[in-house]
Amino acid sequence: MRIRASSIVSSFFSTTLSRRTCIHHRINVVRFYSQTRPGPLMQYKNLVEQGKLQHDPYQERVASELEKLLGRLEEYEKDMEEYHVNLANWEKSRENERRRLLMEEAKVKQQGGEGGIWTSVNKHRSELLQRWTFRKKIENVEPGVGKWVSYLNRERKLDSFTGRRPTAPPAPKGLYIYGNVGSGKTMLMDMFYSATEGIVKNRRRHHFNEAMLKINEHMHKIWKNQVEEKSLQSSFSGWIMNLPFDTKVKEWLAAEERYKQEVQMKNILPAVADEFLVDRQLDQRGASILCFDEIQTVDVFAIVALSGILSRLLSTGTVLVATSNRAPNELNQDGMQREIFLKFIAKLKNHCEIVLIGTEIDYRRLIAQSSIDQVHYFWPLNSIAAKEFEKLWCELTNQLGGEITTDNVPVMFGRTLEVPKSCEGVARFTFEYLCGRPVGAADYIAVAENYHTVFISDIPMMSMRIRDKARRFITLIDELYNHHCRLCCLSASSIDELFQGTEEGTLFDLESFQFETETEGAKLRTNVLAEGNVGSGGAPTGIISMLSGQEEMFAFRRAVSRLIEMQTPLYLEGVHILHPYFWRQQQEFQNNCVSTLQSHSSS
Repeated sequence: MRIRASSIVSSFFSTTLSRRTCIHHRINVVRFYSQTRPGPLMQYKNLVEQGKLQHDPYQERVASELEKLLGRLEEYEKDMEEYHVNLANWEKSRENERRRLLMEEAKVKQQGGEGGIWTSVNKHRSELLQRWTFRKKIENVEPGVGKWVSYLNRERKLDSFTGRRPTAPPAPKGLYIYGNVGSGKTMLMDMFYSATEGIVKNRRRHHFNEAMLKINEHMHKIWKNQVEEKSLQSSFSGWIMNLPFDTKVKEWLAAEERYKQEVQMKNILPAVADEFLVDRQLDQRGASILCFDEIQTVDVFAIVALSGILSRLLSTGTVLVATSNRAPNELNQDGMQREIFLKFIAKLKNHCEIVLIGTEIDYRRLIAQSSIDQVHYFWPLNSIAAKEFEKLWCELTNQLGGEITTDNVPVMFGRTLEVPKSCEGVARFTFEYLCGRPVGAADYIAVAENYHTVFISDIPMMSMRIRDKARRFITLIDELYNHHCRLCCLSASSIDELFQGTEEGTLFDLESFQFETETEGAKLRTNVLAEGNVGSGGAPTGIISMLSGQEEMFAFRRAVSRLIEMQTPLYLEGVHILHPYFWRQQQEFQNNCVSTLQSHSSS
């Protein structure tokens, strides 16, 4: 049996042609659209009226809550812009006063008792030591008095000079949306995210896999910097201990070194959080929105990392809109890091409205049932299906120019992935190439970001014998779906039968899943922090192997639901609007238009 969309190529190029024929109008249209983009409730109602969605009271309620939140964001953005200006001025003034106080303390030390020893050291080493000692807001703590005493005394003086830190305006409560697979959680969150364009400058949308990778990447960079700094500090320490200082001064310097290292390690998650959301290069100030799809607590690291980073973001005014299959209290059913988890849940509930989409219907499947002729999923693995699959590939690539090339795309941690066959944003792989090797979410994100259409051939039925490949395939589907790629498949079975197992056995073996989760998860953390690698063979992530048995079953059901939705007209219509490939084309066109207008104006 074979099922495909006979109009995929014509619809693909009619959309492209319409974009090209109105290209001279596009820059004004884009600017106008971004300013008047409908809110999530209006988007939802429009789709229902057009017959593309079936009305659901739970979905409408969530859309309404998101609409209210959107209305509160515009004023909050203005308040946060003013707050950031005041904060920047306060930080600058405080740092200037801090340096002045430090210099006064340094002069006192230099003139008396323990400070007099500095004059016995040659000028070059004295200057180098002072630069090291006084950089990064040094806390001048005296041995025997306590590390915090001198620091707090100085802070009180600074408060009297510069006043307390400006208070951030209260943030609107975000939303934590949970419900069954296919209930519309991600769709509604994406409607909200699209509507924030032009309202909030600092906004990010992450899926769990992508977020964990970015956290790992940031932690690796910070860890690497700490190792390099520790090596530098060790050389300083050895040199300091050989100086003709009395014991008290040497102990003070050694305590300062240890204290800095402790503070750095304690602050690694807040430091990651500070870099996680905002693009510092843009120097944008204002409110922050984080849309987080599929929150999970699949292992200890996920609990600790998400708790630390999301808590930090919520405390600093970020508005969170998140989705999950589970209610907050049910996220950590294994009781891992219970104290940390409970503090996180308390903060989450304090900053977010908890909203259930209570429908039991998988709407992805329902939509697909009414548009089955549009599906381009070829099965089984026989000559007829293979011929249709090949025909579609040839038609599409010929229309795009016909030049098939091998490409290399950049992947996180400085790696690259070779793409065997590609043509103008279209790529082709075998299942074994993508899922049978030690690759993972980082590679799949790279593919999804660079190719709007992906062909995958020779997809087998999943079984325990290839459970690692099945996990990778689920992660691959997640990332192609999250980036709104068009997917063309040649498979051994229908979508519904893909994860049902074979005569070799079913796909679920909970004990082996959980055991592998713990061991591979431990390897992941060590490799990420120490080397920037993940997993064996340099695989970019072990996230695909960190799901407990219950979470694995959620993941399988989600993969089936998403595969079905990816064949529907509603999903396919969004490829040209939502995929990063076309966003980059649009941005490049706008930049060229601006450059052209500027050159005409100056001539």
